[in-house]
Amino acid sequence: MTNPLLDDWTDPFGVPPFNRIEDADFEPALAEALNRARVEIDAIAASEAEPDFANTLEALERAGEALDKVLTPFYVLAATDSTPERQALQRKFAPLVSAFSAEVMMNRALFARIDRLWQRRERLGLSDEQLRLLEIKHRDFRRAGAELDGAPAQRLREIKQRLAILGTDFTQNLLADEDGWSMPLSEDDLDGLPEFLREAAAGAAREKGRDGYLITLSRSLIVPFLQFSSRRDLRERAYEAWQARGANGGATDNRAIAAEMLALRHERATLLGHEDFASYKLE
Repeated sequence: MTNPLLDDWTDPFGVPPFNRIEDADFEPALAEALNRARVEIDAIAASEAEPDFANTLEALERAGEALDKVLTPFYVLAATDSTPERQALQRKFAPLVSAFSAEVMMNRALFARIDRLWQRRERLGLSDEQLRLLEIKHRDFRRAGAELDGAPAQRLREIKQRLAILGTDFTQNLLADEDGWSMPLSEDDLDGLPEFLREAAAGAAREKGRDGYLITLSRSLIVPFLQFSSRRDLRERAYEAWQARGANGGATDNRAIAAEMLALRHERATLLGHEDFASYKLE
C-alpha cells in the first residue's frame, strides 16, 4: 500500500491530497523522506565535480522534496486542527527534523562547495537572482554553524535540538491553556457584538455541548470580542485570560521554558561569535 504523502500529487496546483491522508501516514513517511533527503544531500556534498551553480545550489534547492511533501501538510493540519495525536507527533518530529537540519547546515563538505562558489562569485557570470541565492545560502550556512568544528559544533547541534523541543512544548502549552478556558455569555452579555460574532460564540457553545454563547481563547473569537464588546468587565476578564496563557502555573506553565530558551539562544549566539542573541538576530 502506497503512502499518499509520498505519491505524486495530481490535485490542482499541487495541493496535498488531504482527503486521503491519515495521521498514521506521517511517521513512516517522515522516516522515508529523511532517508531520501540524506541520500540527496550526501550526493551533493561528496561530488568530485568542480562546484558550480547547477550541481551545488540548484541541486540543494531540489533536495528534500519528499521531506517538504510530508512536513508541509503535517504542520498545516497541526496548526489548524490540533489533536492529541498530532501534538504527540509534533513532539516526536521536532528533534528529528532539527537533527536533520543541523546535519545539512553544518555539513562542512557541503559548505566548502558553497564557500568556493562564494569566493569565485565575481567570475561565475551569475545573474542577479543567482548571486542573491548564493549570498543567502552562504550566509545561512555560516550563521547555522557550518564553520564550527569539534566540541563547539557538537554543542550547537545539542542547542538546536533542545530549542526545537522547547519551542514545541511552548506552543502546545499555549494551546492547552487556550482549550482549558471559556467564558459563557447570556443574552444580556452580547451588547455590541456583531451578528457574525454572536453566531460564532453560539457555535463554540454547541461544540462544547453547552447552551447559549461561549467565548474561548481561540483568536477568531477573542480578538473580535475584545474589539466589539460593550462590556468592559467581560473584556477585562477575557483579556486577562488571554495574557495569562502559559503563565498559570502547573504543567502548562511556560516561564521556565522561556528562561531556558533565552539562555540557549544566548549560548548559540556566543558560539557563533556574537556578543548576545540580539546581535546575532540583527545581523
